[in-house]
Amino acid sequence: MASNGNNVAKAKYESKMPPFYYKPTYLDCQLLREQWIRAKYERKEFIHSEKQEPYSAGYREGFLWKRGRDNGQFLSRKFVLSEREGALKYFNKNDAKEPKAIMKIEHLNATFQPAKIGNPHGLQITYLKDNSTRNIFVYHEDGKEIVDWFNAIRAARFHYLQVAFPGASDADLVPKLSRNYLKEGYMEKTGPKQTEGFKKRWFTMDDRRLMYFKDPLDAFARGEVFIGSKENSYKVLEGLPPSTQGNHWQHGITIVTPDRKFLFACETEDDQLEWITTFQKVISRPMLPQEYAVEAHFKHKP
Repeated sequence: MASNGNNVAKAKYESKMPPFYYKPTYLDCQLLREQWIRAKYERKEFIHSEKQEPYSAGYREGFLWKRGRDNGQFLSRKFVLSEREGALKYFNKNDAKEPKAIMKIEHLNATFQPAKIGNPHGLQITYLKDNSTRNIFVYHEDGKEIVDWFNAIRAARFHYLQVAFPGASDADLVPKLSRNYLKEGYMEKTGPKQTEGFKKRWFTMDDRRLMYFKDPLDAFARGEVFIGSKENSYKVLEGLPPSTQGNHWQHGITIVTPDRKFLFACETEDDQLEWITTFQKVISRPMLPQEYAVEAHFKHKP
């Protein structure tokens, strides 16, 4: 009976919900869950489609607080998202004619990171610059505003992918609109010769890119490792080679790629198990055709 009532309510309150709008789960941050409820029941955005204009019009501009790359201060910056231009841009000055950065919708991702950014409305936006990942960290005081920006980015990605893959269904495209990271946290790493000391770094597993940073809020990664599939000779091993020296943390992980081994050390056994499980999930997944091009770029990186 209750299930039937839920279905009736869903049919009413989600009748015009656009496919790109992010429907949160219990795992998502409080802001996303709260704004979903408000959008659905208070503002009735999915009954009255004209209320969806802030994120479905194909163009959005406004001001967000953006973290400075060098000093860590948040400053107000103008952002413009244009589906027609295929880009999200931001400007350092209100009257600036040229944007400080142009982020192509093709490579854009957005994910809420309230704990990392230190703000309940904190959003991490990433894009590719010279085929390396660039992070920017933003927030808005108004919860609706920042969630509207998030869904506007998802809408732009959705419409871009509809053109790029004309035969694909909504169900195929929606998982590609934005992604949360598979895992983040500190590990120690050593260099390619494996004779240098181990250094503590912040790691982010973003699909098949394992990136490491000196600080979680760095704009650019210090390095990136491509994690392919077992069919392509990638594997993850528990522990480190017997000759390994210099690691302060005792719970080792070795990632074997066709070109070299990468050595990492975790502070706890639980961390080690979580990272190994994450790597195994990625390695057990067959590579897509476009991922071979990404892998080739990594092999030819200077």
